[in-house]
Amino acid sequence: MTSMSALNAMLVPIIAGMILLAIGFNFRDKNVGVFAMWIGMLLILATVVIKILSKLNESL
Repeated sequence: MTSMSALNAMLVPIIAGMILLAIGFNFRDKNVGVFAMWIGMLLILATVVIKILSKLNESL
């Protein structure tokens, strides 16, 4: 079972990434919007990759 701090460590970047994606989508015609979407996507992707790598490392 995951502890609350581990859940928060995953949840905060994902929520921040979703907010950046939403803001970036609203301003997609400007460079700032495209940049916000990139950062949001990378935050979510990095969280998923880190979680996958930690589970793979745990099983070895």
